[in-house]
This record gives sequence, C-alpha cells and structure tokens, in this order.
Amino acid sequence: MPEIYDIIIIGAGASGMFTAYELTQKNTNINVLMIEKGNTLDKRKCPIDGEKIKSCINCKTCNIMNGYGGAGSLSDGKYNITNNFGGELYKYIGKDKALELMNYVDEVLCKMGGASAKLYSTANSDIKSKALEYDLHLLDAKVRHLGTDRNLFILQNIFDYLNERIDMIFNTEVIEIDKSKDEFIVQTEEKTYIAKNLVIATGRSGSKWISKMCRKLGIKTESNRVDIGVRVELPASIFEHITKEVYESKIVYRTKKYSDFVRTFCMNPHGEVVSENTNGIVTVNGHSYANPKFHTENTNFALLVSNHFTEPFKDSNEYGESIARLSNMLGGGVLVQRFGDLVKGHRTNEDRLSKSFTRPTLNATPGDLSLVLPKRQLDDIIEMIYALDKIAPGTANEDTLLYGVEVKFYNSKVDVDNNLETVVKGLYILGDGSGVTHSLSQASASGVYVGRILAEKFK
Repeated sequence: MPEIYDIIIIGAGASGMFTAYELTQKNTNINVLMIEKGNTLDKRKCPIDGEKIKSCINCKTCNIMNGYGGAGSLSDGKYNITNNFGGELYKYIGKDKALELMNYVDEVLCKMGGASAKLYSTANSDIKSKALEYDLHLLDAKVRHLGTDRNLFILQNIFDYLNERIDMIFNTEVIEIDKSKDEFIVQTEEKTYIAKNLVIATGRSGSKWISKMCRKLGIKTESNRVDIGVRVELPASIFEHITKEVYESKIVYRTKKYSDFVRTFCMNPHGEVVSENTNGIVTVNGHSYANPKFHTENTNFALLVSNHFTEPFKDSNEYGESIARLSNMLGGGVLVQRFGDLVKGHRTNEDRLSKSFTRPTLNATPGDLSLVLPKRQLDDIIEMIYALDKIAPGTANEDTLLYGVEVKFYNSKVDVDNNLETVVKGLYILGDGSGVTHSLSQASASGVYVGRILAEKFK
C-alpha cells in the first residue's frame, strides 16, 4: 500500500531543508516526508578526493553535488544577504520580504552553530570608490562566511533537529510524479507515496529531471542564462586588503571590446580549488575553511561571462556543457594554465607549471585554455584580469593560475506565482531548481517562505 503524507519534499538541499525546518517551527502536527537522491551528510565523500586521479569516475550519484544539504554542503558556506545578485526571489515576494527572510536564515544558522562566523559588509567600503575609478563596480551585500568545516557542523545540527520531527529517506530517486484529483502520487524505484502537497527542491543537479516533470505536468519553463569562465588562483596577499575588509567581493565590469559583463564570483581567501561533477561533466569550483589550520597560501575566485541566447537557440545549459566536455576531453578533467602563457599563446606544460611561483592547490592537467574557451569569452576574461590588476596589483602576474572551465548552470525558470506555486495546485517548485534563486541565502529563504505558506494551510 502507498504511504500517505500531508507534504512530500523532494530534495534535501538548502531550499528543501529550510522548508522542512520552517514547517516544524510553525506547525508540529504536519506529517512530512523528505526524499533525497544522495547520501546523508556523514557519507558524502568523493571517492577520488585525496587520490592522484584527475578525472571523475562518474559515480551513479555524485556525493559532491547530491545528498543532504545539497551542492552547498561541501562549499565554503557563504551566505550573501542581498537582492543584488544570487537570484530574483524579490521579484516574487518583494525586496523587503526577501531580505527579511535571508536575515532570518542567518539567525537560524547562527543558532545552529554559526554565531562565531563574522558577518562582513561592503557598505561604506573605501574599496568601492577605488574600484569605480577603473569602472569596476562592487555590489552591495552582507556576507556570512561559515567555512566548509563549520558549514558541515551546522548542517549536521539541522539534520539532527529534523530527524526527530519528519521522515527522511536517502539514496532514493523519484522516478515519476502523477496528479490524481487532489493528490500527488510520487513513485520511487521501490515504493509509492501519496501527498496532498508536493515541494520540488532538487537544486542545480536536478535541472534535467525538473524540465522533464514540468513537460509532463504542463508547467511552462523559460530558458535561462549560462555563465562560463575560469577560476583564478593567486597568492592570498594580492587580494588581502579586499578580502580582509569585505571577504566576498562581487565585482562587475563591462568590457571595452565587446561591452560584455564579467564578474567575480565565489571568492575564497586562503582557500583551495576543487573540481565538481554536474550531470557527468567535471567543472572547477573553490572553497575555504574557517579553521586556520586548513588555510592555504592562495586565494581563488571565479571570473564569469554571462551568456544569454535569443531565438532560435534555447538550450543555454547545453552550450555550457559542450564547452566543459571539450575541457574534459583535452585534460581528462580540469585544465590549468599560467596567465603569462595564455597571453603569449603558449600551452602550459608540466615544466612551466613546476617553475610557477604560485603553487596550484588542485591536481589539474596543464594545458591551453584558448583551445577550449570561445575567443570572445577569453578576451573578456583577459581584459577583466588587467582591470582587477589596477585595484589588486599582481592579479595580472605571469604566474597567476587559471583553471577551466568554470560553468554556472542555471535551471530553466519555472512558471510559478508569488507563492512559488505552479499551475498544478499544491505543487511548489523553489530554490535553485526553479531558476528563481542562484544562491544559498535566497534558496534557503524561498524554503522558509513556502514552509510558512504550507504551515498556515494546515492550521
């Protein structure tokens, strides 16, 4: 017989986790089931982590991208409290409400073990005026940096809280969703579950699955953008005057050559570069730890060029995947190149890399990024590096390392109303999986928002 619940949440990432948390805060009588494709937090470990293997071994379910806490679990836990980037939640619920919920998420994280993490702010920063002299625009935000280690501790505390109040099943993939009268029928490989309300919160890694379910249920989706670029790694001292003051500096620049927008993203002072797997494609990312014992001598951050497409092409993610596949084909995974080699048209090899003053933190394949990235995006990135060199001298040094490719996939934007509910009544799609949010703060806030709506519904 099918198991019956009031609410089923598919996905245990930031948005799903905070939906469940808020439901238990507002209404303790609701019968909730959370279904997660990946592992519990304690079992989330990449099998090649620490091994001398450069290429992904394509596990059936990627422990980096899937599992309790979602793709953000093994990140460095940066929560940006702002409407200026990280999604468009404010367009659905209003700017004040979005900020209020992001600040509430911050309070919960502090209560669960993050109170000792510093809250940074770009407001009234001298760096902003200095950047403007060179047409670099520092976006306003508050950021709480938890660090990878503290982030995991907090997520475990939230897990322990939820585990006593809702049902959670892991390593379970939802195969089909059907609607019958007022009920949703959720089919996994082993069981069938029924609920009157369904929350889909499968994050970035569930993009193709969400698109499939939306087509089946008659929910409209709209193609989104894809951001393509590289991860920059350089000595931490070069950006120390910026990272000590604001930590996460989101800097936007419009190139002179093409008028394209390039931005910094996910800055990790004294951090390390890592690889990640999205739908079987290996891309590059970065994180840093709260504990100084794990600090490195380098800082890393992404430089991303936004790509928006017009008719007739619609599949922006496929474009990004094709570039990442090319990098994987040439390097067996992530490529790394010295900036000096790139501008001189030289391929970085093992010998050149071994003589670099900047020591790489990721075991990547030395290569030539000009054979992977389209010329326009590569020109944009080079121009941005020279612009950043004016506010952080040394950015354009020959031994600055560029890892490629970094791709930020955005799910197709799902047609939802101001309650984040679809045309299929009782079905809510939220977080990064909806294409509405692109960050931990906004994804978590969307979960709180829907959690409160559903809690009220069952009063």
